[in-house]
Amino acid sequence: MEGAEAEERRLAASLTARYSDWVVEALDELPGSFILTDPAMPGHPIVYASRGLASLTGYPPREVLGRNARLFQGADTDRAAVAGVREAVRGQRPHQVSILNYRRDGEAHWVLLHLAPVFHAADGRVLHFLAVQVPIAPPTSRRRTPPCRAARPPVVFAACREEARVEEECPCASHAGEVFVDVDKRGQDAEEPRVASEYEKEKALSTANSIFSVLNRYSKLTGLVVCGKRCDSVGIPALSSSLNLSLGYSREEILGCNCRFLNGPGTSVEVLEQINQHICSEQACTVHLLNYRKGGSSFRDLLHISPIRNASGKVAFHVWVHLDEGAKYDFNGLTPEVWQLGAVGAVRVAVRSLSASGSLLRPSQ
Repeated sequence: MEGAEAEERRLAASLTARYSDWVVEALDELPGSFILTDPAMPGHPIVYASRGLASLTGYPPREVLGRNARLFQGADTDRAAVAGVREAVRGQRPHQVSILNYRRDGEAHWVLLHLAPVFHAADGRVLHFLAVQVPIAPPTSRRRTPPCRAARPPVVFAACREEARVEEECPCASHAGEVFVDVDKRGQDAEEPRVASEYEKEKALSTANSIFSVLNRYSKLTGLVVCGKRCDSVGIPALSSSLNLSLGYSREEILGCNCRFLNGPGTSVEVLEQINQHICSEQACTVHLLNYRKGGSSFRDLLHISPIRNASGKVAFHVWVHLDEGAKYDFNGLTPEVWQLGAVGAVRVAVRSLSASGSLLRPSQ
């Protein structure tokens, strides 16, 4: 038992020592199926697994921590695809490939694997590898899908590598190649390979970009910043009054009010109930809601609500981030949803810093 606990602490330290103690909670709020691996540790183990991984693969996060990512491979996983991933790891470069993986119950499924190294901005070392898995739909079930909200493709990976990489071989190269290793008896009679759609590729990039934004933000708390200068430019921008939703109310008018004051005719009762359920269960949620400004005009509100915990882990506040879906914003290439997560992260850091210093009081106090 002591050995298992020591191993858990060692895996956890791979993240907390580089991104602060709060990074796991922030990553847990992100959607999608993804893992982080540590090439400096023997066996190149998985040190973080998202909650979305379980729904895609059937593996609960705790079951994959400490294991090599090859556990997702099986008899018909293509050797060439695995070799391509392995070469990308050794070359410390981003890579996308369609690959046949296996769920926990043994069922094969096609995913788009998006791999990207996480660089130390100062010395160019690879700290982690990020692997995002997006399921590839069968050709017969695909329908024309509108492009993602962020039309500009994220450039975070290329920017990180060119800014921060070093020319010499990675010091941890002895373990780097162990991310995906061929397994015996890979068949050649698997179903026809699937090709990821542009929408699925965009989804993988968007997911990876949001993860990098979280890692970048929390790494600044430890002084060990990931990515380079150009990565900072596509990170989450600082909170600014120019990006705040203009509701026509002054701060003095709304302090002490329940958030229901924005509701009006046509506001969905079902969505309001969904919000209440998430607040009661201390879970984050994102909803689309019809709300009203002070002047009486309505707007479509992209609303993200997230609990903010203090240093002891208790919910101290809930932060509500409103965005008018009909307005135009400049999010530096990020989707509105990712920007909202960044806003929540900024509030979380501030609250916990105040809590740790003893200067934060609950509103009731």
